[in-house]
Amino acid sequence: MTIRTITVPVKDLQAATKLYTALLGTGPYIDQAYYVGFRPEDAPEVGLDPHGDVTAGPITYYHVDDIEASIAELTDLGATTERSPRDVGGGSLTATVRDADGNLIGLFQAPGE
Repeated sequence: MTIRTITVPVKDLQAATKLYTALLGTGPYIDQAYYVGFRPEDAPEVGLDPHGDVTAGPITYYHVDDIEASIAELTDLGATTERSPRDVGGGSLTATVRDADGNLIGLFQAPGE
């Protein structure tokens, strides 16, 4: 597994976009009302989510080949499913699980995998 995306929940998407543009030194590759995504050089994608749980903090999404198999493996090891796989556009799937300490772990599967 490799880190694919770090998603940051935000209250003010416009203000956060300006801040992260300055912080990351690059403009967003996608700028929509539901998600703003940045692809900084040599780093995972950073996404701003205006609908995320700000109290939960950022979620690190790991790229997996088989999201269902990864969920099964992690739950066998003590994780609990927080959000089942869902299509987030173009066939990309995301899901979240919580480890035994309650930390969120994001999973990402690219289309066709």
